[in-house]
Amino acid sequence: MLRAALVSATVALTPLSAVAQDTVADDLGPLMDAMGLPEVLEIMRAEGLSYGEELAADLFGGTGPGSVPRSWSATVDEIYSIPRLEETVRASLADDLEGHDTGAMLAFFESDLGQRIIGLEVSARRAMMDEGVEDDSRDLVLEMIETEDPRLALLESFTEVNDLIENNVVGALNANFAFYTGLANGGAFEDGFTEDQMLSDVWSQEAAIRDDTVDWVFAYLALAYRPLSDADMQAYIDFSETQPGAVLNQALFTAFDDMFATVSMALGHAAAGYMAGEDL
Repeated sequence: MLRAALVSATVALTPLSAVAQDTVADDLGPLMDAMGLPEVLEIMRAEGLSYGEELAADLFGGTGPGSVPRSWSATVDEIYSIPRLEETVRASLADDLEGHDTGAMLAFFESDLGQRIIGLEVSARRAMMDEGVEDDSRDLVLEMIETEDPRLALLESFTEVNDLIENNVVGALNANFAFYTGLANGGAFEDGFTEDQMLSDVWSQEAAIRDDTVDWVFAYLALAYRPLSDADMQAYIDFSETQPGAVLNQALFTAFDDMFATVSMALGHAAAGYMAGEDL
């Protein structure tokens, strides 16, 4: 249902201190800025508002003028408000990065290479909102496979090191389950819909979600990192293999999983309310 967040995590080449400096409170804001998270959240908000329109078509049977209650649009707008999204992400990152060397993370993301990478990632994420761009990027991956482009091996390595496929699949499944939970809590299922039934239905989507995730992730990576040299790409992989890189990578996925679960449950609960008031 919702695209899980794909945000990279890398760390500086500088050696870690023997005892990690507990500076997360001071570093978190600058770290989030250096990683481009404000821009990423804006993009996710736009994606969420678009999904809200798709959901409205299912709920209200059309997308023309007057077919969607203004109150629904206002509800979706509030669910995807930037302060709300940022609060969830910030709280989760603060918990998971406590006691870790956020100073080293910040040093990399503020470096020239780090900022170039973040710029490429954000631009690609924004561009992929256009279906034509996404289709072209998927075609690019197919071409890379056919021509045995060496860059493909680097993309595969980066994907494996950061466990991008599994993390995105799990995030999507969790978001779908949260949406069902919101529907159930809002009384959408008159005959009842048990948690086991919800889990069964969500898991039945796993294969399709995984296939789409593989295609989307590689299309995104091929687009985002195309301007990088192989040396820069390998350096990025090396950064991701360090302990702080792994910590930050997982912290980011956890934070965005929390965010997507929160908004998905809220969407489900809101949808249930409108379903109860509509002759559907």
